[in-house]
Amino acid sequence: MFCPKPRGERPGASPCGHSPPVREETTMHDHRKLGRELGLFGTDPLIGAGLPYWLPDGAELRHTLEEYIREAERRAGYRHVSSPVLGKRELYEISGHWDHYRDDMFPPMDLGGEQVVLRPSLCPHHALIYRSRSHSYRELPLRMAELGGMYRSELSGVLGGLTRVRAIQLNDAHIFCTEEQVAGETRDALELIRRAHRALGIVPVRYRLSLPGAGGKYVADPAMWERAAAVLRDVLDRSGLPYEAVAGEAAFYGPKIDVQISDGAGREATLSTVQVDFHQPERFDLHYIGADGARHRPVMVHRSVIGSVERAVAQLLEVHGGAFPAWLAPVQLAVLPVSEAEVPAAEEFARRCRERGLRAELAGPRDGTLGARIRAARLVPYQAVIGAREAGDDRVALRLRDGRRLDARPATEVLDRVAGLVGAYGTELWDEPVPA
Repeated sequence: MFCPKPRGERPGASPCGHSPPVREETTMHDHRKLGRELGLFGTDPLIGAGLPYWLPDGAELRHTLEEYIREAERRAGYRHVSSPVLGKRELYEISGHWDHYRDDMFPPMDLGGEQVVLRPSLCPHHALIYRSRSHSYRELPLRMAELGGMYRSELSGVLGGLTRVRAIQLNDAHIFCTEEQVAGETRDALELIRRAHRALGIVPVRYRLSLPGAGGKYVADPAMWERAAAVLRDVLDRSGLPYEAVAGEAAFYGPKIDVQISDGAGREATLSTVQVDFHQPERFDLHYIGADGARHRPVMVHRSVIGSVERAVAQLLEVHGGAFPAWLAPVQLAVLPVSEAEVPAAEEFARRCRERGLRAELAGPRDGTLGARIRAARLVPYQAVIGAREAGDDRVALRLRDGRRLDARPATEVLDRVAGLVGAYGTELWDEPVPA
């Protein structure tokens, strides 16, 4: 997958001069400031610019996001692989990255008489994995996915927060299919992207058909570009999604559908993408055996549902301001005993939460007054208050992050309800009317 760099448009504008839709449902936040305030990530000059580290809550958020996307891909028929972050320079000469993308790659390292490179993309590795054994048309489409590291030699002046980094964890996948299957696989990939965005509470500003522009940064094969662009345009037209065609934004090997987001300053970037590639299957001499017994060339569909994990977390911070959907929140339940007498009951309830797979933390009286603890847990989706009456009856008084309060209920009922809501990957805190 080739992830384009965000463009430097003026705030509120798109590359073609149209203003993106206004997000009426949310106030955007600065993820760099908020991420540090919430203790999600940080940087250190001894590690280097563009190389953030993840603190416990940030790592929890990141791992939950990764687990969600792996499971979504598995359900959609993808098989996961794992490949090295290094490759010989020759690999990227074959793929075309060395000719078309060299300036954004780290310099080669001499190793045992060979030159190896930190990979700028996962697709060459996946092409080699496909090529490692023979394939029949009966196996296609073959959907191969990986959450893997890739590296970009960004100049220090453009690095910032999680959106522009040098070490990237990419949600990537490549579908090897027949030409007749390309449109269907592209449609399915778009639907997978849209489902993930709904679960994450992300609203794209627009869809973009990214086409080649002038100059030598693109593979010189007009017929190939025409075939690939025609497929993507037809899929977009049939989907009913509004989109804009923009020249100069394609990957060097093929056109793509880009799902665009914007941050609080109106800067636009690509989060998710679907690309059609006739080029690399040719370069790597990929083939499958057709029903006629002859060798045929597959098409390679590149797609990323959430793009890089770093950029996805940045966007989630910008949109939600730390009040993440319950299934994604680093801490899902804050357990608040009213006094020391209720601490044993609270500890037991927190243990039961963890047994159900919920991320719960106990905040007892030693952490401050009940009011102070409630304020400290303002971004936690659910606050379970346990007083003397609740402790005696194995009940919990639940407060929702938005200020709504539920009357005390049996602890088992609360656990079942919260676990069900979290497991549904929705954005609603509760599924029944509750007085504000």
